[in-house]
Amino acid sequence: MDISPNFQPGQIVSLNYSDRNLYAEVVQVVISRDLCWVRPLLLANFSHETPLITDLRDASDLLWPIKLFQAALDTEVIGLLSQLLPKEAKADVNTVAQQQLNQFIHQLWQASQNGKEL
Repeated sequence: MDISPNFQPGQIVSLNYSDRNLYAEVVQVVISRDLCWVRPLLLANFSHETPLITDLRDASDLLWPIKLFQAALDTEVIGLLSQLLPKEAKADVNTVAQQQLNQFIHQLWQASQNGKEL
């Protein structure tokens, strides 16, 4: 029996792979396709003593299989979100942040296609 998570719009979820976690806000759950539309917030790299945080609030939204997401706990997210600087109007997209997100998603996708444990 497959039980899908019951995520709600506005809820913070995470995609975890290796020593990195992508935290995102749920925009919509597409039940008919078992997908979750999310808006990335940050990528946390836990390979260091103090997590390295990449601000992804200007990155592209994602449609990703809902089964790969986990509900993020308030206690884990609040500390990370507090490290983000107030969002300022930007003329251009942060290409380094976008590249980090793309690399994370590509590695996660490759691992899922190769049958690795996520």
